[in-house]
Amino acid sequence: MAGPGGAEAVRSRSGIVAARSRPSPFDFDATMPLQRRHLMLAAAAASAIPATGAWAQSAWPTRPIRLIVPFPAGGATDLFARTLTQKMGETLGAMLVVDNKPGAGGAIGSQMAAKAAPDGYTLLLATTSTHSIGPAFTPNLPYDTVHDFTPIGHVGDAPSIMLVPASSPAKTVREWIDYAKKNPGKLNYASSGPGTIVQLTAELFNAMAGVSVTHVPYKGTALAMPDLVSGKIDVLFDSLPTGLPFVRDGRLRALAVTSARRSPLAPDLPVVADTLPGFESNTWFGLYGPKGLPADLVARVNAAAKQAVTDPELRDKLAKLGMEPASSTPAQFADLVAQDAAKWKKIIVERKIAPN
Repeated sequence: MAGPGGAEAVRSRSGIVAARSRPSPFDFDATMPLQRRHLMLAAAAASAIPATGAWAQSAWPTRPIRLIVPFPAGGATDLFARTLTQKMGETLGAMLVVDNKPGAGGAIGSQMAAKAAPDGYTLLLATTSTHSIGPAFTPNLPYDTVHDFTPIGHVGDAPSIMLVPASSPAKTVREWIDYAKKNPGKLNYASSGPGTIVQLTAELFNAMAGVSVTHVPYKGTALAMPDLVSGKIDVLFDSLPTGLPFVRDGRLRALAVTSARRSPLAPDLPVVADTLPGFESNTWFGLYGPKGLPADLVARVNAAAKQAVTDPELRDKLAKLGMEPASSTPAQFADLVAQDAAKWKKIIVERKIAPN
C-alpha cells in the first residue's frame, strides 16, 4: 500500500513494517497537459486514502492488543489471562497486554470492552460471573451481555470441589444428602458472598438434592476455611487449588467435584452428577470482542486461542491453578453461555438470591 510520499509498506516475516521506495503517483512531468495532470492527481489522491476495511483487517495486528480482565491482578481470572496471552501473542505476532479493570463484579471492565472500537485491539476475558450470573443477579447492567459483545471462544474451566469437615459423618455425596435430610434447617454452607458462583453452586445442589441448608456468607472462602475445619460450617463448594491442600493434610474431606466429568486435577474424586444426574457447575473463561468485531478477526483470535491451549507448558500452568483448558467455535461458546445463564437465572429467581 503506497502513501503520498511514494513509500510502499512491506511486512517482513517478523511483523515489522518497513518502507520501500518507488516512484510516487504524485510525481508528473511539468510539460504534461493540464487536464491529464488533474486526472493523475485525482487517481493519486484516491490511492492515498488511509487503509480501512479488508486491507486493514489483513494487516492486523500492527500494535499491541489490550486484553481487559475485569477483576483484580493476582486473582484467578488475571492469572489465567497472563498464562494465555503469551502463547496467543506468539501466534498472532503481537503483544497481548493484560489490562486489569476490576469493580462492580466485573461490570466496569466489561463495559469498557463493550464500548471499545471493534478493530481487534481490545478484547475481554469474561467469566461465568460477568456473562452468566451477572445479567440475572444485577439486572441493571450498563450493557447487554448478548448484543453488546462478539463471542470469540471458550478457553477454560475451573470446577469446584465439595468439601466437608473431616469430622463429618458423611463420606459420600449420598451420605451427605441423607444427613442433611435428617437435619433440615440445622446445617449450613459457606460462600464468598451473595451471587457468587460458590453460593449458586450450593443452592443448585440444595435444589436438586431437596435439602434445606442455611447460607453463611464470608468475604472470601479463605476466611471460611477455619470454620469449616472446626465444624462450625458443614459444607463448602470451593476451588480445587484452595481446597485440596486441606484434604491432603487430613483437615477436610472431599466428597466430589462439580464438573460433568471427573477432573484430571483430582482424578480419584467422583462427580456430584453420579448422585444427582445433570448436576454441573464450572467457572468458565472465554474471549469476547466488542459488538461488530469483523468475522476474520474473530477467526484469527479463536485460532490463536485454540493453538495456545494445546501447549503442554500452558496446560501444566493451568493445572496448578486448578483450571482446565477448553476450546470451541464462537457459536459453540455463545450456546454454552446462553445455557449457563438460563441455569443460573432459574436458581437466582427460584431461590430468591439477591444482594444483601
